Amino acid sequence: MLGRSLAKTTDSQAVIGAPEPELTAEALIARATALRPKLIAQQDANDLAGAYSVELHDDFVRAGFYRTLQPRRFGGYEFGYETFTRMQIEIGRGHPGVAWCLGLASSHAAVIASHWPEAAQREIFGSTGHFVAPHRAVPNGSAKKIQGGYELDGIWRYASGVPFSTHFIGTTMVPSESGDSQAVNFVVPRSSYEVLDDWGGDRVLGLRASGSNSVKLSHVFVPDHLVTPYEAEYTRLDLSQGTPGTRLHGNPIYLGQTFGPYNLSITAPIVGAARAALDEYETLMRNQQTLFPPYVPRLTHQDFQRNFGEAIALTDAAEALLYAMCRRHQELCNRWASQGTSISLDENVRLLGMCQTAGRLACEAVEILFRTAGSANARKGARLARYHSDASMYRTHGAAQPFEFAAVIGRVNLGLPAQFLDL
Repeated sequence: MLGRSLAKTTDSQAVIGAPEPELTAEALIARATALRPKLIAQQDANDLAGAYSVELHDDFVRAGFYRTLQPRRFGGYEFGYETFTRMQIEIGRGHPGVAWCLGLASSHAAVIASHWPEAAQREIFGSTGHFVAPHRAVPNGSAKKIQGGYELDGIWRYASGVPFSTHFIGTTMVPSESGDSQAVNFVVPRSSYEVLDDWGGDRVLGLRASGSNSVKLSHVFVPDHLVTPYEAEYTRLDLSQGTPGTRLHGNPIYLGQTFGPYNLSITAPIVGAARAALDEYETLMRNQQTLFPPYVPRLTHQDFQRNFGEAIALTDAAEALLYAMCRRHQELCNRWASQGTSISLDENVRLLGMCQTAGRLACEAVEILFRTAGSANARKGARLARYHSDASMYRTHGAAQPFEFAAVIGRVNLGLPAQFLDL
């Protein structure tokens, strides 16, 4: 049974070659690191625009970032979540908002590869394999069942990653055979939706370059084969035979259990923000004196050394926790492949808890550095102010509430209903 679930389809006509078949994960991450000076230089312009520039988008295409999690069968590199996270942290060290936009534009290739049928994947990834898509997972809009599919209308807010998108993935409620409503995910191509001009500049506190615009659909027809159950991502599906992705691509990463992996895309940029804040604070320490006597270089004063050291420790712990989550997720996927044991809801929510804790530690690091750097670093355009605003914006995200979500982890571990999944 497991062999069939992980047996790759061998139809060579369906294969799209990756632009650089020999590209390694290390080379991909090195490309992200090399872009840091350009990312820093464009921070103000990209925050004002609400997304990264066309120039950076072209850099990301050439570097292969959008294809990091995409299956090889459809032109991707299939590197896995740890490589994806390392890449995002490096981009975030140059500009956290850009890393958020890039991550949420590129991570959903794995979702498509996991849950959509082969015919849909061929259509979505297209003839070149260039695929960029946000996913707004909160159900919204209205869906009317018509012959062959659904007619969708509505506005989906916070579609982070949409400015350079080729597709949009949304969630909505549709009537089920029992008469109740059912949550589903759908995919539409770029020609079917409007990106609203409601992000960037002074309209938001932070993550201004995250491309979190709203998406509007007006009487859009979505065929049945581009619609999948929302619950497929959250352990309510029978995974004994795997998913379309495990059967098609032969990789257990496409089992599609995404609690932890989804949160990586919003947490890695904040770990990048902490790294960026450390870089800026070190520069201040090397170039400025203390504000009060004795007037000595900040570099030599124990208070600044302590602040810097504590922030380093928090950031190191946050980054290590994300990598540990990636490895634990991979272990669970491999366990399914070798033993047939599904990833339980308990295991899924604990992965998410690891991500949320990493985000909290990274935010604490940024806050220490911002609070102790001096008010000159709170002015508009100051880099530390940007990183602090980005971290504060992250703190408001519904998936970045570790103390509230702790109750869910506790309930699930005690065998009680999770409640928050009752859609």
